[in-house]
Amino acid sequence: MEAIGIICEYNPFHNGHKYHIEKIKEMYPDDIIILVINGYFLERGEISILSKEAKTKIALEYGVDLVLSLPFFYGSQSADNFAYGAIKTLNLFKISKIVFGSESNNTDELKKIVKKQNSLSNKIKLNLKKGLSYPAAISVNELNSPNDLLGVSYIKAINKVNKKIKPISIKRTNSYHDLKSNNKIISASNIRNKLKENIDIKDYIPNKVLKYIENINVEDLFLYLKYQVLTNDDLTRYLTVDEGIHNKIIKNINKVNSIEELIQSIKSKRYTYNRLKRMLVHILVGLKKDDVHKYRDLDYVQILGFNNKGRTYLNTLKNKKDIVLKSKNYNSIIYKYELKSAYIYSLISKKDIISFETSHKPIKKSLQ
Repeated sequence: MEAIGIICEYNPFHNGHKYHIEKIKEMYPDDIIILVINGYFLERGEISILSKEAKTKIALEYGVDLVLSLPFFYGSQSADNFAYGAIKTLNLFKISKIVFGSESNNTDELKKIVKKQNSLSNKIKLNLKKGLSYPAAISVNELNSPNDLLGVSYIKAINKVNKKIKPISIKRTNSYHDLKSNNKIISASNIRNKLKENIDIKDYIPNKVLKYIENINVEDLFLYLKYQVLTNDDLTRYLTVDEGIHNKIIKNINKVNSIEELIQSIKSKRYTYNRLKRMLVHILVGLKKDDVHKYRDLDYVQILGFNNKGRTYLNTLKNKKDIVLKSKNYNSIIYKYELKSAYIYSLISKKDIISFETSHKPIKKSLQ
């Protein structure tokens, strides 16, 4: 029995995610599936409409065997750091391969792009310094599909963490950018857009998911963000906040009445919408550059849940001291940021999020 890793955000879990799990089980019926799931604040600076606890319950319900948390420390960063944290976590649990959705469904081509990026790394870094978004910075490769971009980041992380891990792709059947289609499988962004427009989404998600969706309004965080900005003597201490943009944030925070208005007032070619969303989340949670640079190594892993098959697999790893120590290191800086993000999420969800975070008790599901 081997372990297969998957990396998801489930914002929300939809029919495409269900297909992803079912396809893996079809391809590798004897193996176990280990999911590393992003929690409350996501890679593009969004706030999840499913809590971490809900995501765990849903994942176990639809066939995942073991669920691990991708800490806010990594999950709120850009694609390469997001992927590094996820692969680093999965590698601790001895996965042999990862399976991810891909528009091209061509891992050999993605590997070639990684090699090409390595040879052009200085040019890409220069593009990023100029303020180009990540997709634009690597546009020399004519790659702009979101899952393929993530696939490239996964392969780069595999090359850093453990080259023995094999990347496997599954053809993505919908477009991330499509916000209007009504097919059985549509993107999570399409579903969130339909929710905003009060359109019924029951046809696009499995029937046990709807009850878990949170009525999240990001604007409920505006006053907390405003307090952080106005009472902080140095915004540039926070990750992704550059010299210069911090002055624009301070200058405009009193002129606007919402996070959306703030982003629109400072958005530019250099500071794109998603980049600013991520930046504001880092200010809100207080993620410091010094901590990210100092504590880059993963020193804490949260096991969120497992079924009988997952428990059996965990027992085969119980003598692996690195996993045991990391799963119980509650003094970790990474864990402390996770708690901060949970506290902030609880403010807008208005539910008891903290009990799940502090109980340290994985959800256990018995297989029928």
